[in-house]
Amino acid sequence: MYALVDAVAFYASAEKVFDPSIRKRPVVVLTNNDGCVCAVSPEARKLQIPKFEPYFKLRHLLNKHNVVVRSSNYELYADLSSRMMDVIGRFSDNQYIYSIDESFLRFAGYNALVNDWHQYGQDIRRAVWRETKLPVGVGFGLTPTLAKAANHAAKKLEGFKGVAVIDDNHSAKAILSRMKVTDVWGIGGRLGKKLNIMGVQNAWQLACQSPKNMRRQFSVVVERTVEELNGKLCLSWDDVKSPKQEIFSTRSFGERITNINDLKASLITHCGIVGKKLRQQASLTRRIMIFAHSSPHEDNFYKRSYLYDFPVPTNDSRIIANAVSEVMPYLYAPGVRFYKAGLGAIDLVSEQFMQADLFTPCLDNKKLMNSMDTINQLFGTGTIRLASAQQNQRWSMRRDFLSPRYTTRWCDIPRILC
Repeated sequence: MYALVDAVAFYASAEKVFDPSIRKRPVVVLTNNDGCVCAVSPEARKLQIPKFEPYFKLRHLLNKHNVVVRSSNYELYADLSSRMMDVIGRFSDNQYIYSIDESFLRFAGYNALVNDWHQYGQDIRRAVWRETKLPVGVGFGLTPTLAKAANHAAKKLEGFKGVAVIDDNHSAKAILSRMKVTDVWGIGGRLGKKLNIMGVQNAWQLACQSPKNMRRQFSVVVERTVEELNGKLCLSWDDVKSPKQEIFSTRSFGERITNINDLKASLITHCGIVGKKLRQQASLTRRIMIFAHSSPHEDNFYKRSYLYDFPVPTNDSRIIANAVSEVMPYLYAPGVRFYKAGLGAIDLVSEQFMQADLFTPCLDNKKLMNSMDTINQLFGTGTIRLASAQQNQRWSMRRDFLSPRYTTRWCDIPRILC
């Protein structure tokens, strides 16, 4: 048996954990720079507030219904996610954290231990709520895809109190026939339109298709999805996630940048982020892409990118920063109001199996980078940074509606008055 435990409107729910005064009020959370609505609480969903719409277009509607607006508080969300995953992990011998608010569980030999999966799901929900005050939905299924479908039913279909189980053909038909085909894990909007033309409107109709026929018309991924909907296990996860093939760090500016030094400082900040991620997965990069551009909604749109090749693959943030300094004259243009910039490591190799060059010495200072990572892990991100990143935060992300970082900043620790 598999399970998927997923938080309900995680970002919006996280905002309510330490602020009981808004627990029954509609809440929305905005994306970077307070651009679009990215999370909507169940109360706000009843008001038909759409997701991924620009905030300025919805401001009047939100004010009209007295909706609580919050900027993305990533520090709080990450900490609450870690606590939630720790609680969920206690209920299974095999856990796979799929995203910040989703966790798969695999139960090996639990059939003799669990008499009622519905009750077990309620036990998980109560434990998570008791220890984190986060509402979750729990879906059980014979395969990961069926567990995902059951989770969808637990959260969005009537008749389920936060828990749904698909353990036989009867329960599968009862749930899948009420789901749109695009609600199936791995079936996107474009693929869903093609299936609709074929007469496949819901998930049960997809499950009734011939897997081999689906493979001929679409792909092996769709074939495996159909097999999984019929209870045949096709998907699995590794105990260790495979390393990423590309690592990017990008961000829009809180206010437009016109000064070359500010643009350079922001890019070198990205160097530190990319370098840290490379070292975490023991990878080196042969090539990086550096880019910057103005807003596409402004006149005279300006965009420049540059590919930089290293003579020796590296994960040293200082060497990556030196590359940024070299290409700045090619990226910067006077008078341009830069809106976004970023950097990506796009040609990665394993640090373990990298063969050194006899004639080109490696300039990486591994002890220095390890020391910097260790200090930042102990005392917080940004405790030690590259000097060229500066301390100027004019270009940092705008978060006008940011709630306190209750669990990661001493000055924001909740106060209880008795």
